Amino acid sequence: MQVAEVLPRFAEAFPFDSFNEMQREALPALLDGETNVVASAPTASGKTALAELAICRTLSEGGTALFIAPMRALTNEKEAEWDRFEELGYSVYVVTGERELNPRRAERADILVMTPEKADSATRKHDSPQYRFITDVDCCVIDEVHLLDSDRRGAVLEVTISRLRRLCEPRVVALSATMPNVEDVAAWLDADPEGTFDFGEEYRPVKLHAGVETYSHGENAFADKYRRLYRALDLAEPHVREEGQALVFVSSRQDTVRAAEKARDELAKRDVPMGARGDYDFHTESQQLQNDTLRKSVLDGVAFHHAGLSKNDKDLVEAWFKEGLIGLLFSTSTLAWGVNLPARCVVIRDTKYHDPLEGEVDMSPLDVLQMLGRAGRPGYDSVGYGWVVCDRADADTYRRLLREGKEIESRLEEDLDAHLNAEIALGTIGGLEDVMAWLETTFYYVRAERAPERYGFTEVRQRVREVLDGLVADGFVELGEDLSIEATPLGVLASKFYLRLSTAKRFHDLATGEGIDLSGVLETVARSAEFDSVSARQAERDAVRSVLVGRGAGDLEGGERKVLAILRASMSGTVPSELQSDAWVIKQNALRLLAALGAFCERFADPHAANLVTRVEARVETGVSEGAVGLTAIDGVGPGRARRLAKAGFATPGDVREAGVEALVGAGLGEGVAERIHEQATALPATSIDWGAFPETVVRGENDLCEVRIENRGDPAPAGVRVTVNGVEMTASATSLGETTVPVPVFGADEEHLEYRVEVVYPTLPVNPVESTREVRVA
Repeated sequence: MQVAEVLPRFAEAFPFDSFNEMQREALPALLDGETNVVASAPTASGKTALAELAICRTLSEGGTALFIAPMRALTNEKEAEWDRFEELGYSVYVVTGERELNPRRAERADILVMTPEKADSATRKHDSPQYRFITDVDCCVIDEVHLLDSDRRGAVLEVTISRLRRLCEPRVVALSATMPNVEDVAAWLDADPEGTFDFGEEYRPVKLHAGVETYSHGENAFADKYRRLYRALDLAEPHVREEGQALVFVSSRQDTVRAAEKARDELAKRDVPMGARGDYDFHTESQQLQNDTLRKSVLDGVAFHHAGLSKNDKDLVEAWFKEGLIGLLFSTSTLAWGVNLPARCVVIRDTKYHDPLEGEVDMSPLDVLQMLGRAGRPGYDSVGYGWVVCDRADADTYRRLLREGKEIESRLEEDLDAHLNAEIALGTIGGLEDVMAWLETTFYYVRAERAPERYGFTEVRQRVREVLDGLVADGFVELGEDLSIEATPLGVLASKFYLRLSTAKRFHDLATGEGIDLSGVLETVARSAEFDSVSARQAERDAVRSVLVGRGAGDLEGGERKVLAILRASMSGTVPSELQSDAWVIKQNALRLLAALGAFCERFADPHAANLVTRVEARVETGVSEGAVGLTAIDGVGPGRARRLAKAGFATPGDVREAGVEALVGAGLGEGVAERIHEQATALPATSIDWGAFPETVVRGENDLCEVRIENRGDPAPAGVRVTVNGVEMTASATSLGETTVPVPVFGADEEHLEYRVEVVYPTLPVNPVESTREVRVA
């Protein structure tokens, strides 16, 4: 069946001329049917074409298609691949957290590409002008729907699809690798039998031979890695010798590099014929690589691939592997979900990996099956070989997985309270009846109905009611006498910042408690439930101790102390090398939590507390000193420029504004950069406090009402103004500060001296408080 015969208008959108058997069987349901479609098929059997068929159907009817990809890297890949649609006059727009959203482009796009997390965010904000485009989706294609069974991410995908279906009722096309319970997913998405496809292994273009190999586990984890590596090389070597290529999955980016280096030496010892050192053209091409280690390695036919490489290097490695110039490739598991790089032999060297937030965890069964599915090159191999290398104690578990597969389960129950709170905060649930109606739209409910003993189906409704009662008791939700349900400000903030509810409660307690200081902010974040599984390895404990010495750590333990140490060290830009492997992930999560805590303080405490948290957030992010942190409020001033400006005597955006462009050039900035930074600084607060005719003396028992004038010479900004006398607060107010006058009563008290202090803070900007004092003698 030729593509041009079926879809003459879209023939150029497909990278092949005719559909294979699997695609032909699904084609009528996708192009002619009206209902939702669920298709499960082996890896490399051509599922992508099913997505493209559904998209073509939507475009031909003038609709908008949404493609939900499991990983951000895959969204970028689809953007490049689907230039084919752009050439036909259709607009493809990728929406991810790493790109600034262009609402006009999103509204006009014919094909939207998003991750589950970004789709979750968009559907939560569908009422806002920026994200209203999400309600115009006519067809939603879910790639790798078996992600439903992924820890945390699975629940996000589940509630997002349920929410999207309530918002705009799109047609849903869900695609998956082989899963035994495809009918459960079909029942959840209301796909009828004609739209449900369970394509078995007979549809795999290359037969898969998969097995489990064990190794002798020792006392040293580092030595164990090399034992598994040698075992992996034993399995890969026969295929590499026959120019069959091998793909070896390891647990981390660093391990891809180390394993590739060791493999080069080992294969040379074994006299395995590999590499293209005599190929002058390839030698010249390899000079394009930006990574020095990779440049040396590829000439020996060995390479590595991970998300930390530049796009240039990843593209070159992928191209050379497809051309056969690279015989052995080491990669992290992300490659299994993204680029289609089949190899005759696939070996999973590591079944466990270190997660900065979770400690040592087992690789998910879905990842294992996804990786093994890369074995076998269509058109080159009649059989693909996949191996799991593991400890003898785990061998039976993996043999069972290869034999029986993995049923897809719902992970919603694990975070049911947070997701239910989010739906209430969004207003999609407004009453008790809505709670149960929402429950029935979830995969959790369908799966519980079909596996009642495993899920305790008879108690599911009661369980949800108990979760709701807990939300009410903890102050996230209010239940009216008429059984209406409404989120409290606490519930709204918890939903807005995607917080675990125990973390939201902890933030609320800090914001409503007595006094907030730097240590309290950092320790509260370190105790967040999001960091519950962080552990301090033996080699890290001395570094943690050295960072925290003399600074106090309350009664924090283990992983909490490690998080606190990373936050403290980040504030000065000096994270010890022993902590750097986990520091980036912990820091990124901490920045999100600090932003949330700042909002909690602004809502439940006061502008001064919010300003403190905002400054802490900026220091953790940039490593800039307390005195110079205000400079980071200027757009375009990062850590390096902030330090340079601070060294030249600048401390605030106001200093930059007053100094002018010439002084900034004198501080070492280029003229163009100086002009931009000066322009940005001019819009930021530059605060002056004028005491006017404020008395130096007051007679005991007499009173005088004075006025203090406060001016912000930048653009008006939210501010907090506080007046104290001898440390006791007299007045406090929040305002959008341009210019204002604050009444200050001066009274003859019993003390001999009175110190009046006016303090101005900007809660959403990391600028230090502006203070001014006056001494009054009581006569």
